[in-house]
Amino acid sequence: MYDKPSSTPTMVDVARAAGVGVATVDRVFSGRARVRKATADKVLRAAKSLGYERSSEEGGELSGVGPATVRRLGFLLQKRTSPVYRVLAESLIEAARRYHGTRVTVTIDYCDTLDPDQVASALVRLGRQVEAIGVVATDHPEVAQAVAGLHRQGVPVFALLSELSVDALSAGFVGQDGRKMGRSAAWAMSRMTRPGAVGIITGSHRYVCQELYEIGFRGYFREKAPAFRVVEPIFSQEDPDQAARATRELLEAEPELRGLYVAGGGIEGVVETLRERSRQDLLVVGHDLTATTRAALVDGTLDMLLSMPRRELAERAVSAMVESLMAPQLDTLPRRVILPIDIFTPESV
Repeated sequence: MYDKPSSTPTMVDVARAAGVGVATVDRVFSGRARVRKATADKVLRAAKSLGYERSSEEGGELSGVGPATVRRLGFLLQKRTSPVYRVLAESLIEAARRYHGTRVTVTIDYCDTLDPDQVASALVRLGRQVEAIGVVATDHPEVAQAVAGLHRQGVPVFALLSELSVDALSAGFVGQDGRKMGRSAAWAMSRMTRPGAVGIITGSHRYVCQELYEIGFRGYFREKAPAFRVVEPIFSQEDPDQAARATRELLEAEPELRGLYVAGGGIEGVVETLRERSRQDLLVVGHDLTATTRAALVDGTLDMLLSMPRRELAERAVSAMVESLMAPQLDTLPRRVILPIDIFTPESV
């Protein structure tokens, strides 16, 4: 902690406390020239400790960290064509725009493949452009290695939606409890349809969240509703066409299927197939409210959606990432932020 001066602190006081010249302090606050991140952070911490506020003549006010400070956040999402990720991207951009205390810029990148080598390469490239990263990715050693490397370079990483099995200090997490999501889907089915076969379609076994959805789904039926039979999961690879084929295969293999849990991407293909087959007798639970799933709820193709609170997810992710950049040491941060489940039915949309 710095000793506060007896009078109103000035730019000179901030410079003295930070051990830099007044010109450097001016550059940090005005943004007229680039300053090394470590130096800028030292100046901002000194200003905050002293309670320094910029006057209007100096170009604005300093509130905690100063409006001239720009925090560059990057997000690597999956499947550019997916409505879920387009909506998430819009929410992240809006959350950054609304963030108070410092100016936040956002770079959104997409990885249209689940290939871990390509995801890892995209993470490394993004890490050269931004100060902190939020990523949706499957869990794989290549991805974990890239995240650990970014951590060593001082670039904090937060897994979004699906956790990564990396060192606890290497990546934070902002998302939902996957086991509770799966158990909630099973709870609904056990009460809304007769005992029989129920199926599950997931995107990839490499997504930790989707693995937990299946664990929770199976666990609930095993514990609470053993009269139901959970068939082996089918994978869609997050692709609507593959999800459509998976749905057709499942319906042909299990003509008396009572319930279907769509716990991965590609639900558009599932919805199209169910409409073609006119399976209004099938109870279907999916994830995430989009234009497609809303319409499917309204026409009765879907019965329930377990959705992410997209605005809260975006706001909590941006806040956690900015706060991690203000921490003296990265090792004091990453944390888990567990979000509630938004539930939608045909009567609530």
